[in-house]
Amino acid sequence: QVQLVESGGGLVQAGGSLRLSCAASGRTFSSLSMGWFRQPPGKEREFVARIWSGGSTYYANSVKGRFTISRDNAKNTVYLQMNSLKPEDTAVYYCAAAQTPWASKGDFGSWGQGTQVNVSS
Repeated sequence: QVQLVESGGGLVQAGGSLRLSCAASGRTFSSLSMGWFRQPPGKEREFVARIWSGGSTYYANSVKGRFTISRDNAKNTVYLQMNSLKPEDTAVYYCAAAQTPWASKGDFGSWGQGTQVNVSS
């Protein structure tokens, strides 16, 4: 099993930036696919971005060009750099792990506790 702990959320004005971090433990991090999901107020959880074991990335259309997912295997950590933030990016952001190097959105089975991001207009 993988344990995940997110950090880096907070309050930011529209147009600003935040970087989320997720520290993983319990499995060989480099073999995992890692992802970020979010749950806006009153809505269901949605996919944001994922990075495969080999570094390939994929983004939701709503964040493409503004968000960047990256990983540091030496630190067992995955990041989400969020730029040009909009009020509609307000959500609880969750880190997720999949025990396959080439995960699709439905393969993520380990979750962090979430970190709140609020973007004011």
